[in-house]
Amino acid sequence: MPKGVTDFLPEKAARIGFIEEKIRRVFELWGFRRLITPLLEFEDVLAVSMGDELKEKTFRFDDRQTGKLLVIPPDITPQVARIVATRMHASPLPHRLYYNGRVLRHAEIQSGRSREIFQAGVELIGLDSPEADAEMVAMAVEVLKGLGFDDFKVDIGQVEFFRGIMAASGIEQAARGRLQEAIRKKDASAVGEILARVDASDATKEQISALPRLFGGREVLAEAGRVVANDRSRAALDNLSHVLDILDVYGVSDYLTIDLGEIRGLDYYTGITFEGFVSGFGEEVCGGGRYDNLTSKYGFPSPATGFAFNVLALLNALEKRPELEGGRGTDFLIFNVKEDRREALEIATSLRNRGFTAARDIIRRDFDSSLAYAKKMNILRLMVIGGNLCSDDEVYIVRVADNKGVAVKKTELPGMNF
Repeated sequence: MPKGVTDFLPEKAARIGFIEEKIRRVFELWGFRRLITPLLEFEDVLAVSMGDELKEKTFRFDDRQTGKLLVIPPDITPQVARIVATRMHASPLPHRLYYNGRVLRHAEIQSGRSREIFQAGVELIGLDSPEADAEMVAMAVEVLKGLGFDDFKVDIGQVEFFRGIMAASGIEQAARGRLQEAIRKKDASAVGEILARVDASDATKEQISALPRLFGGREVLAEAGRVVANDRSRAALDNLSHVLDILDVYGVSDYLTIDLGEIRGLDYYTGITFEGFVSGFGEEVCGGGRYDNLTSKYGFPSPATGFAFNVLALLNALEKRPELEGGRGTDFLIFNVKEDRREALEIATSLRNRGFTAARDIIRRDFDSSLAYAKKMNILRLMVIGGNLCSDDEVYIVRVADNKGVAVKKTELPGMNF
């Protein structure tokens, strides 16, 4: 197989489905509607809304029908921006949209990273409001809690705080780029070395030197307020404070950290940014923020905020925590000892009608072999019809995890919750 892609066999596929369903349910409970984006786009159309980093990672090839370049999207948000601007601009705002799909990105072979990314995300388009930004963070926390995680953090930044400092600094563009990279890496010594060679005031150097250290709880806002004097950065702090106030109401503040030195996506984001991290797993599992300039690239200016989960990162984080639920196996394997299959088929149909998953063990084999098969296939219960384990008016139900079984009257089956 090509490097960076993989097959997902049924057990892992079930866990992916479990994660996606948890995410989907939260998105819909918050009033978001599903959008399905195409697998292919014209390169010149999608490039309008992609930054240089995404462009470099995009898979391109020729379209035999038109002779134009096609791309497999490396991210779904630019597609949503195109759709809203060109197909939904006459609809009333705001748009609450969610998606679930796969994208492809070039990755260095040595990195071991997947080229295929499973994304599940939301876009809230048409609201320039701290409450809209707070919704994104609160939903991320709700999903992570719903998956069983309790030791996770969501790091919140505000890119306008950094932009305000840089705009007021007077530092030339090349040095700004080097400072940006050093700050992104939290490399305080590199920041100091660069500042020693630039022409800037002591106050400016103090502000920039403080950026890697502006990380922690709500007290970071007060410290940042003492450091900066420019109006743009102060407005960013005020905006962040309003978002945090709303998140207090949601009751999720214990899961938050503030990081004013987080400056990823400066060419894309325009305000609040955030990333979610699970303890013991180094890669972020979700991320997003405010991007008010994207739909305008397609002729429809509108404020917007959103975020996405990396479903495979969530899968890997769950697999490091086997005590957490990671997907549900089949509820029943129907093992029929009788020659007549009618009753077995009727019971299986009845179980499915009640919402249970039920598979027929069509292969003729003995009880032990069927039980071993059920264990390997992650089936929760074996239901035996006929044989010497129960009377004619009963079925015998075995809990596969510990082989414990009980005879149950057939008349009682419709009322049982198992």
